[in-house]
Amino acid sequence: MHKKAHDPYITEKRKDTIIARALPVSSRIMGISGECDIVEFHKCEDGIQLYGHRGTYSVYPVEYKKGKTKHSEEDILQLVAQAMCLEEMFSTEIPEGALFYGETRRREVVPVTDDLRTEVKAMFQEMHQYFARRYTPKVKPSKVCNSCSLKDLCLPKLARSGTVKHYLEQKLEETE
Repeated sequence: MHKKAHDPYITEKRKDTIIARALPVSSRIMGISGECDIVEFHKCEDGIQLYGHRGTYSVYPVEYKKGKTKHSEEDILQLVAQAMCLEEMFSTEIPEGALFYGETRRREVVPVTDDLRTEVKAMFQEMHQYFARRYTPKVKPSKVCNSCSLKDLCLPKLARSGTVKHYLEQKLEETE
């Protein structure tokens, strides 16, 4: 499921909808970049123009997830961040997007609200402040780490092993 969503060489056109996969996105305002799983461009009266296509289109991001709906907001915030990047890139407004969960095989429509936009901006401001201070927040490992796509970068199991300082002190004590 996710492999197909991340293949940038598969582009589809279904009636009045163009489907782009693995679309790179960025925002200069928020200082971020990433990749959307799927972006659908639906033909409409008052949308944007796409190079090589007649008419105008609305922009509709769709984020694919392996499991089922979560009780927390991380998937929603990711989708809203993607929508905000697309808005900046295409000079348009995106009122909603969708989360597609592989386990339920259903799309869940997510309204892109002002409150969610504010939360996304605050999140990225905090991230940039951490980066400027050269501070890495502590990982709080949980069972959701197992299905996270960043697990191999984050290495949540290392959080349980203590600090590097403690490790080095232990090793130095062993050699004495």
